Amino acid sequence: MRYIIIGAGAIGGSVGGRLAEAGHEVVLVARGTHREVLRERGLTLTTPDGTRTHRLPVVENPAELGELHPDDVLVLAVKTQDAEAALDAWSARPVAGGGTAAETLPLICAQNGVESERMALRRFRRVYGMCVWLPSTYVEPGAVSAAGAPYTGMLHLGRYPAGTDDTARRIAADLESGRLLAPVVADVMRWKYGKLLGNLANAVEALTGPLTGEEALDLVRRARAEGEAVLAAGIEAVGEQEQKDTRADRIRLEPLDGSPRGGGSSWQSLSRGTGTIEADYLNGEIALLGRLHGVPTPVNETLQRLANEFARERREAGAMGVGELVALVDKAS
Repeated sequence: MRYIIIGAGAIGGSVGGRLAEAGHEVVLVARGTHREVLRERGLTLTTPDGTRTHRLPVVENPAELGELHPDDVLVLAVKTQDAEAALDAWSARPVAGGGTAAETLPLICAQNGVESERMALRRFRRVYGMCVWLPSTYVEPGAVSAAGAPYTGMLHLGRYPAGTDDTARRIAADLESGRLLAPVVADVMRWKYGKLLGNLANAVEALTGPLTGEEALDLVRRARAEGEAVLAAGIEAVGEQEQKDTRADRIRLEPLDGSPRGGGSSWQSLSRGTGTIEADYLNGEIALLGRLHGVPTPVNETLQRLANEFARERREAGAMGVGELVALVDKAS
């Protein structure tokens, strides 16, 4: 199998680097300065067992690869707000032997939230969900770090909307050869909804900084309580304890010399000034479900709105005081 990592940022770069280290063929897809550095100097991956540089093929768009291979696996690792454009770009690419990528190739959605799988299934016949637990950081163009040890992360994998198959098991075996735990599960979206509840804290961290004070943690609890209320309308989600028990002591986070662990994915988006953030598919997913099921979600609606404002205005991550944020949430409530 050849793995085409569409979005070689913190997650994509970590997965692609680990697969390459295990001897698997990997192609990285990236844009801008990150792409230029990857081409010129390679991918620098720092983990607790050291820093390595991988010289891998790098493209910006599918046309640069030409005809795809029948054993290619597409790994969609862009943020959900960029998924539609990526799916459009890759779905129509021809595959050697006949057909298009959308008709013949497996596509894995390795993203936060639960929307990309639905987007993908409109175009691709073979869609797989991946619940990503892989603490990683985009350090600078060409360089990513991941602090997990002895495994870099845990990636629950399964068919979308449900089920497993031999392809999922083959992919999982390749991932595990690269120090990535990859349980194959028939209910992958149950895991992704559980992760979604945890990701509701992302906006609070992005807006106010590290979640250390009781006031910030209480706000996170309020956002999660809204999420649990809307999922109670009939959507199953893995609980916090089951997630912890599954990881148990199999993965620990270790300090990385010279590569400090940044905040979560939303914090990193603001820190890099990308102009976009994934709040519409995290807090916004809860707001959507609340409207569908008649459940009020003022905390998540406010977090979604403010996170988007920060991203559009390219405001600094952590620039809002926790007290100010709480006051705005209380006003909306």
